[in-house]
Amino acid sequence: MPITIIAAVARNRAIGFQNKLLYWLPNDLKRFKQLTTGHTIIMGRHTFESLPKGALPNRRNVVLSRRTAVFPGCERFATLSEALASCSPDEEVYIIGGASVYRQALPMADRLCLTEIDDTPAEADAFFPPYDHWQLLSAEHHLPDERHAFAYTFADYVRSERVNCKP
Repeated sequence: MPITIIAAVARNRAIGFQNKLLYWLPNDLKRFKQLTTGHTIIMGRHTFESLPKGALPNRRNVVLSRRTAVFPGCERFATLSEALASCSPDEEVYIIGGASVYRQALPMADRLCLTEIDDTPAEADAFFPPYDHWQLLSAEHHLPDERHAFAYTFADYVRSERVNCKP
């Protein structure tokens, strides 16, 4: 099953502050909807709680939580491995946050779909893990406009091939 991580990251890899996104980027939200609709999204409890209307429509919503709480419109699993085990081999899975779920998922992900924002926020308390070892596949740069205060790039990465070194 293909696993993609999707996030909007600042220059310093900041992704959130006080359980809220740092940036309001309409084109990023459109891209997120286009990529994830019809697929499975996996998120942590805090990410679910930050969604203004709860479960996202037209997607299989999976929440990771050890609590036995009910998350309307979602399936709940205690761990990422349990959630992934519930997916079929041909199911496309998108990891949508937060920071701890990104850290857990990064070693098993096949692709990163990032919106890289040309800004460093004054305040942030959640950060995306380092992804320097990933290979840039494509990048689409956008300048600021009336709806986007900062320049941003839609950047897609794939896992770099590990090179076997012989002595």
